[in-house]
Amino acid sequence: MITDWHKKKVALLGFGVEGVETLKFLSKKGASIWILDRRQKESLDNNIVTAAEKLGAQFICGKNYLEKLEEYDVIVRSPGVKRLLPELLEAEKQGSIVTSHIKLFFDLCQALIIGVTGTKGKGTTSTLIYEMFKAAGKDVYLGGNIGLPPLSFLDKLQPSSFVVLELSSFQLQDLTKSPHIAVMLMVTSEHLDHHATHEEYVDAKRNLLRFQTEEDFAVINRDYPVSNESDVYTEGKVFYASRERETNNGCFAFGGKIIVRRNDNDDEIVRTSEIALIGKHNLENVCAAVMTARLAGISTKYMREVLKTFSGLPHRLEFVAEIDGVKYYDDSFSTTPETTIAAIESFEQPKLLILGGSSKGSDFSKLGKVIRESDSIKAIIGIGDECDEIKSQIPNLKSQVLLVEGAESMQQIVRAAAKIAKKGDIVLLSPACASFDMFKNYKDRGEKFKKEVHLLT
Repeated sequence: MITDWHKKKVALLGFGVEGVETLKFLSKKGASIWILDRRQKESLDNNIVTAAEKLGAQFICGKNYLEKLEEYDVIVRSPGVKRLLPELLEAEKQGSIVTSHIKLFFDLCQALIIGVTGTKGKGTTSTLIYEMFKAAGKDVYLGGNIGLPPLSFLDKLQPSSFVVLELSSFQLQDLTKSPHIAVMLMVTSEHLDHHATHEEYVDAKRNLLRFQTEEDFAVINRDYPVSNESDVYTEGKVFYASRERETNNGCFAFGGKIIVRRNDNDDEIVRTSEIALIGKHNLENVCAAVMTARLAGISTKYMREVLKTFSGLPHRLEFVAEIDGVKYYDDSFSTTPETTIAAIESFEQPKLLILGGSSKGSDFSKLGKVIRESDSIKAIIGIGDECDEIKSQIPNLKSQVLLVEGAESMQQIVRAAAKIAKKGDIVLLSPACASFDMFKNYKDRGEKFKKEVHLLT
């Protein structure tokens, strides 16, 4: 752990939201900072650039931004920069210290950290935990991929505080400490556009557990093989979460109830019919959040209060509007086949499914099977670069399922759906793909969808 930053030559590699807070933090410590980014300086946010230069930062931008990394004492990698870049590994071999915003926070944080990871469900579960702690009057902070960059609230933390961090594989890849309570949700295939192999991705996820001690706790999803088999990677006390089976020392959904079972004693938390979140898949997120809250001593009263009122995050099965009897849902955050399958299974009504986008190296065979066997999908509106790949997995589509292609804007997509949809139908944007071929990101895709839906009225 670095304790003296005075006059250390530091490179911030990539300059997003985390980078701004890292810059503020390290400039106070007396470090000399260079910002390295492959984008041209002119394309960065001008206000952020001005603020950075006022703090004394210098910029090296463009295609040669990775040159001479070995000249820096410390390199702080942003989550979007691959940890195993040859230039980074060479600089490390030459003596540079490679770290990240999250790694710095783990090194310095005196509060109890609850870390949440998984292929999907991280944001929802992290927010549920945070809201339960907040309802109970705890001094709690939410950070990582959701909430605030953690270094921005480091100085506010007390030993009695709690920090809930949503952590991606990018952030976990170089951790050497694990949280006090590690929550591992469903882990499937993801980010093969960033990680070299599935094994590298899973290995990064397991850093959440790898450095725990006997004083720590792990909450592990039992319903997915990779997650369930990860219990051997922790020295902490293991508890489970499941929406498919009863489990001792865990939380599960059974008989229309959410139940915590410890040492063969059952405690009913809430009836599933009372939970505000839509979708059976969210029951596994609920179970993970409840088990975490129980381990921290949060009263059932506060868990129940949150579960009855929290209806979800933006772009996650978010209800947009009902127009002429047709309900529109924004599930733009669904960038994998698994989450789109979950979205399909969340509704029994006839569905018009908006599918496709840019590639993440996903396998669409299971999604294709679900679509072929579904009796509730009446139309598929295929968009983006991956449309052909998805289409290849749904040969011999039922004749009553309409396949619409060629929409080149969100306006065309929504209007095509509205033209086909009848009263009682659901139009579901759940693309199973990234968004970068047509949109800036999943948020941009979702916001444009909502805008066009509202323009139908």
